[in-house]
Amino acid sequence: MDRAPIPGSRRADRLDPTWADRLSRLTRPGSARVAVARRVLAGALALTAVILLLRGDPSDDQVAVVTAARDLTPGLVLRADDVRLVQLGAATVPTGALRGIEDAIGHTLTGPARAGETLTDLRMLGPRLADAATNSPDSRVVPIRLADPEVTDLLREGDRVDVLTVNSDTEGPEPDARVLASAATVILVSPNDSARGARERVVMLALPAGEATTVAAASLSTALTVTFH
Repeated sequence: MDRAPIPGSRRADRLDPTWADRLSRLTRPGSARVAVARRVLAGALALTAVILLLRGDPSDDQVAVVTAARDLTPGLVLRADDVRLVQLGAATVPTGALRGIEDAIGHTLTGPARAGETLTDLRMLGPRLADAATNSPDSRVVPIRLADPEVTDLLREGDRVDVLTVNSDTEGPEPDARVLASAATVILVSPNDSARGARERVVMLALPAGEATTVAAASLSTALTVTFH
C-alpha cells in the first residue's frame, strides 16, 4: 500500500495537491507568493490610512456657535456687535451652546465673558439659569434693592445669601430680624452706573417659587439686606 505523501515534500508537490498542500506552499519561508501577499497587504493598509486621513474624524464635524466678539461685562444686554458666529468641532462644543445670533441678542449676560468665549444658555438671564442655580425645576428670579448699597458692592454672581428684613411687629430699641429666604443664589448684580446712583443697583436672586414670592412682596414695603454663606 502506498503511503500518503507528506505535505511539503517533493512527492506531494508532484501529485495533485490538497488544500493543506497549497497552504503549506504559500507559507513556506522565502516563498515568492508570501512576499507578494505581504506587499499587497502593506499597500492596502497604506491606502486605507491615506483615505482615513483625507476623510478626517467624522465625530469632528463643524457646527456654528455664538461667541463673545469682545470682553463682555455682567448685566450687559447683548447687541449684534457683541457676539459673532464661529465654526467649532462638534466634539468641543459645550452643552447648551447658543447656535444662532438671534438666541443672544436682547438677552442679559449674567457673568463676564472673554472675547472668543462660547456663550451658553446658562450665561443668559432666564428660567434655565434659575433652575440650574437652585437645582429645582420650579424656581424664580427676583430683583431686589438692598438697604445698604455698600453691601451690594460686595456681592458677586454665584454667592449664596440669606435675605433678611426687620420684623415690623417688634417693639423696643432693637427690632428683630426676620429671614425671608435662605441660600438664595446671586445670579446678577447690575453694573455700578454713577448716573443712576448706587441705591438704584439691582440684585437678581434665584429662589424656589414660594420664597421668591415672599421676598418680592417684602421688597415693596420693607428694607432688605443679606447675610453671606
